[in-house]
Amino acid sequence: SLLQLKLWNKYRVSNIPSLIFIDASTGKVVCRNGLLVIRDDPEGLEFPWGPKPFSEVVAGPLLRNNGQTLDSSALEGSHVGVYFSAHWCPPCRSLTRVLVESYRKIKEAGQKFEILFVSADRSEDSFKQYFSEMPWVAVPYADEARRSRLNRLYGIQGIPTLIVLDPKGDVITRQGRVEVLNDIECREFPWHPKPVLELTDSNAVQLNEGPCLVLFVDSEDDGESEAAKQLIQPIAEKIIAKYKAKEEEA
Repeated sequence: SLLQLKLWNKYRVSNIPSLIFIDASTGKVVCRNGLLVIRDDPEGLEFPWGPKPFSEVVAGPLLRNNGQTLDSSALEGSHVGVYFSAHWCPPCRSLTRVLVESYRKIKEAGQKFEILFVSADRSEDSFKQYFSEMPWVAVPYADEARRSRLNRLYGIQGIPTLIVLDPKGDVITRQGRVEVLNDIECREFPWHPKPVLELTDSNAVQLNEGPCLVLFVDSEDDGESEAAKQLIQPIAEKIIAKYKAKEEEA
């Protein structure tokens, strides 16, 4: 029915079963990943399962691939890419190769940036093998509870996913994978979402995230695509501002 379709769209449900908790008084989403919540907290001790700040969820020791440990407080004051990935997943391995270069470029440009690897590997050994290729930090594989809490915090539904946070721990973009692949030189870092995008193979995934307006233009004529952009840019900015005022995702 139309109502069902509206609910699927409103909560951006892309696979089932999906369990989403909302605050009845405001209608705001409290938690997207209800299935993980009830698996991790069957007694309901953490009810009402509202979002916690990143610094609280990540709290604890982190690893470098040389075996050195550091406290998660070392991430404070940096932009952070939270990288959900696993060695058994081919798209993850190819993104990791690009990401290693991006990480190097961003650090060389003097930006404060760290990446946190949250593994979905199937064993400690494959985690170690995969992490040996990474120049950043990771949640220890044995700390399954913390890995799961990070998955829950961002409602992760598939890998690879790269979520970029500002130094306060707020989400800049959930589409880090698309951004990194579209911006090999990292000129747009930290990749604040643009109101209008040119549709490409790599960012088409965003068509599944919610309602989109797609404007088709004659690509032979570059002047036309620029005029089209100027036409829809102010409309897009207005919509984004409206949702921002309501503290909702546009």
